[in-house]
Amino acid sequence: MDAAFDNFTDLDWAHTLGGLHVVVRDADARDGAVVAHGAVVQRRLLVEGRSLRCGYVASVAVAPDRKREGLGDRVMAELEALAPGHDLLALSSSTEGFPLYASRGWQPWRGPSSVLAPSGIEPTPDRDGSIHVLGGPAGGPLDLDAPITCDWRDGDVW
Repeated sequence: MDAAFDNFTDLDWAHTLGGLHVVVRDADARDGAVVAHGAVVQRRLLVEGRSLRCGYVASVAVAPDRKREGLGDRVMAELEALAPGHDLLALSSSTEGFPLYASRGWQPWRGPSSVLAPSGIEPTPDRDGSIHVLGGPAGGPLDLDAPITCDWRDGDVW
C-alpha cells in the first residue's frame, strides 16, 4: 500500500479491517510478493431518505511496477463478486482509478457528498466528483445528482 499511495496511513488500513480482502501475489517471485490488493467493507449511505447497505470498496492498489497488467481489473472483479446482498457498491477514487471503474460499469456520483459526523451532517466537498457507485437498491434506481451521505469513521471518511 505504501508503494502504491503517496500518503497511505494506519487509519486508511484500519478502514479495511473487518472487511473481505482480495490479494494477488506474484507466483513467479520466490517470496510471493503481493502485487495487488483491495477490500470491501460494509457501510451505510444515506440517499434520498433511504439508509442503504453499502459494500464500500477500499485500498485498491497495484504495485507501481505491475500496472497495466490487468491486476486492478482482476481485484475489482473479485471484490464485486464478494459483495452480494448489498444495496449498492461504492468507492472514492483517485483520478488515476477513474478509467478502471468506468470500464467495469461504475458510475460517478454527481451530487454533493457529506458525512454523518458526531456533530451532524457535514459537507465533504473535497470528495465531490470522486465517488463512484455500482448497482442500486431493489426499491428503484438512485438519482446520481442527489446528495449522498456516508457514515462516520475516523480519518478519511470517504
